Amino acid sequence: MDKNQEKTIYLISGPCGVGKSTLTKELLRNVKKSALIKGDDFLSIYDKDSEPPWDEMLMIMWKNILSLTQNLLQHNFNVIIDTVVEDELEWFCKHFAYLNLKIKYVVLLAEENILIERLNRRGDPFLIDRSLFLLNKLEREPANSKHLYNTSYKKPAEIIEDILNSSSFIYNLAT
Repeated sequence: MDKNQEKTIYLISGPCGVGKSTLTKELLRNVKKSALIKGDDFLSIYDKDSEPPWDEMLMIMWKNILSLTQNLLQHNFNVIIDTVVEDELEWFCKHFAYLNLKIKYVVLLAEENILIERLNRRGDPFLIDRSLFLLNKLEREPANSKHLYNTSYKKPAEIIEDILNSSSFIYNLAT
């Protein structure tokens, strides 16, 4: 990648079971010189006895995602981030306002019955309540309105093509 070429951050959010991991792995295969950051990796780094409270754990996770993203951008990588974005979007994106880059923010959604089926199929029924809570929250968040993408009846390849080719997911840094 040319050092002067515009880099892209792909920020992929959505409730548990919507397909974030599947899609971000596929994006990694389709985006040249890219690296994948999985937010969940930063939530599982603690010894059970030293695990901080949830809010602190999220804050540490986001600071690590920010730092790693900045580092990868300095080395001319496109960055793909797989994590649930609840209230952190503006905070995260403002750190890149001065750079010549594009942020594509996508909030993946699926119908409730499909999320429940996916979570049961992968052996994670304990995540159903959290998933449905996040689905409701993310769908109603005004900042997400232009970035929602329903994956219910789409194949991963179709979703990837839409993410890569649609300008509707571009997050306006001036917002």
